[in-house]
Amino acid sequence: MDIFKLGDKILALLEAVFGFWNNQISLVFAMLGQSPVSFKGGGPWAVIEGIEPVFVAVGSSLVVLFFVIGFCSESIDVKDEMRFESIFRMLIRLGLAEWFVANNVTIMKAFFTSIGNLVGLISAGTTTQLAIDSTQADIIKGLGFGESLVMLILTALLAIIIIICGFFIIYTVYFRFLKILIIVPLGAIACSTMAGNRMVSHTMATYCKYFLSCVFEA
Repeated sequence: MDIFKLGDKILALLEAVFGFWNNQISLVFAMLGQSPVSFKGGGPWAVIEGIEPVFVAVGSSLVVLFFVIGFCSESIDVKDEMRFESIFRMLIRLGLAEWFVANNVTIMKAFFTSIGNLVGLISAGTTTQLAIDSTQADIIKGLGFGESLVMLILTALLAIIIIICGFFIIYTVYFRFLKILIIVPLGAIACSTMAGNRMVSHTMATYCKYFLSCVFEA
């Protein structure tokens, strides 16, 4: 009897679940290819741009402080440190630190654009879509009551797993944007440590590694 045929219900559930998964994957690739600058219409980035000058001002002040700290910690003999090559090296370090403090956001935007282009290149504008083959659909429709009941239970479990995984993927992508938006203003302060000695300038290297890990995340 048709009342005991659950094939149509199984197919309907599978199509709904696959449609949900396909939409989630398409949304994920669209968001990964999106720059934080244009995230949510650019509203969060506008807030970042509003507070960025404050961090740049603080970073510019810290450049001088870290430079003095680095000079004092590395100078054993002041007369020896006053050689031309030593002064030239310190001025280069100071100039680079100031330049990175003033232009760190511009550099980050270039990274965002490059990552977006890379994601677009990898996905090639399309994503793999889950779908039920017609042959498989015919097999599911032809299942008996007992077999279709087991299949329905397995399909329900699959649906739960896919829904949970889909939400976790979206959460990961949104959390990635949140981390990027939080660490971007701190770039000016991190870059200011470049003017210090090796121990102090290690802060910038650590920041750059964390920034790249967030950008390439997911």
